[in-house]
Amino acid sequence: MKTHRHPHRTNPLLRLSYSLLAPVYDLAISLPMRAARTRSLRSLPDDHAGAVLLSGVGTGLDLPLLPKLHRYIALDFNNAMLSRAKPRGIKLRNEGLRVGWVLGDSMALPFADASFDHVVLHLIVAVVPQPELCLSEAARVLKPGGTVILMDKFLPPNRHAPFRRALSLLSSRIVTRTDVVFEEVLSAAPQLEVVSDVPLLAGGWFRGIVLRKLL
Repeated sequence: MKTHRHPHRTNPLLRLSYSLLAPVYDLAISLPMRAARTRSLRSLPDDHAGAVLLSGVGTGLDLPLLPKLHRYIALDFNNAMLSRAKPRGIKLRNEGLRVGWVLGDSMALPFADASFDHVVLHLIVAVVPQPELCLSEAARVLKPGGTVILMDKFLPPNRHAPFRRALSLLSSRIVTRTDVVFEEVLSAAPQLEVVSDVPLLAGGWFRGIVLRKLL
C-alpha cells in the first residue's frame, strides 16, 4: 500500500468551509445537478459487478443514482460531509446498495494500486488544490482497462475567461476552482485515454468525461 500524506491540509480554509457548507450543500446543489449526475453515472456498467470508488462523495447525492450490483467505497476528506452521506447509504442498504466509508484525501488515496474497476470523480477535480494529483491518484488505484467517470466544470483550452480566472483566486480557497483546464490535468495521467467527453450543463462549462486506463 502506498504511504500517503494529506495534501488537502495545505488549504485548511477549504476544509473549514465545507464543514460549514455541509448543512446547506444539498439545497444549493441537489436539484440543479441531478440530471447531469444521472447522465454521467449511466457510464457505470449495469451488466457485471465491480469495485467502485466514489472519490469525493460529499453528502452522497450520487448514492440513490448508482447501479446496485457494484460494491462501493465512498471517500471524502470532510467528516461533516460524510456524516450526511452515511444516512443515505444506510437507507439504501435495504434496496441492495453496498457501500463502505473512508475518511481520506482524494489527492493521496489510502488504497493499493489497481484496487478498483471504476472511479467516480464528481465535482472534486476542480475543488481540490491540486487537480492533477487527484486524477493521477484515481489512475493509480484503477485496474488496467477500468474507467474514470468524471463530471466537473472546466475551461476550454486556450480560453482566456478573465472573470472565471479572477474569481478562482477567491473561490479556490473556500469552495471550488473555476480556472481548471481538463486537458492540462489529463497530462498528469498519461495512462488514461479519453473515451467520451460531452457537455452536461451551463453551456458546456460542466462536462461529463469518461477515461479508460490503458492495458
